Amino acid sequence: MEYLMAVKNFLLGLILLTCSGAFASDDPSPLQDFCVADLKAPVLVNGYVCKDPKLVIAEDFYTSGLHLERNISDSCGSGSDSISVIQVPGLNTLGISMGRVDLDSWGVIAPHYHPRASEIITVLQGTIETGFVTSNPENRLISKVLKKGDVFVIPKGLVHYQRNIGNGHAVALTAFNSQNRGVVTVGNAVFGSKPSISSDLLAKSFQVDENVIHQLQAKF
Repeated sequence: MEYLMAVKNFLLGLILLTCSGAFASDDPSPLQDFCVADLKAPVLVNGYVCKDPKLVIAEDFYTSGLHLERNISDSCGSGSDSISVIQVPGLNTLGISMGRVDLDSWGVIAPHYHPRASEIITVLQGTIETGFVTSNPENRLISKVLKKGDVFVIPKGLVHYQRNIGNGHAVALTAFNSQNRGVVTVGNAVFGSKPSISSDLLAKSFQVDENVIHQLQAKF
């Protein structure tokens, strides 16, 4: 009887462990020690084709320069850099990636979402306001002002933003549970699509004059 109970508990624990691992990331789980991406392979799969393990070297798992300040040249006063499978081929199938965000004084990362990953942000320097909006119908804004050492989590697929609310330079590190999180910036997607979404449709959707839509489309 005790033996059967022990087996039952073991199987239950195994199921829970498997489920927790499955929900940790939507990326495919690796079936070997590693699958270093062959970025030059002509074959298209959900991810990247594995490089021959015999040809794998330490540099496949390595990158540098995360300590360097990013170029802040866009109109929003922000600069960011992604460290994904493209920069580190060894990330292929591991379900993780990260990045760095630099914000000028009162600079912003415009509202956007990641279709394939949740995000965790850690502030290294400055004061950053970040927040996300819940799905319909509540559309509730959940936001927080973060200082050095503070951490904030953003659920997968929800629109969110970052803003430097200090007078100096702000820096944060971000991490994602996908090797290729994807980024959809709301303004670019809605007003900068190619070909353009019909202006009369957008005018009705946003309840504004069509000329306003034309002005916004011209900026994207």
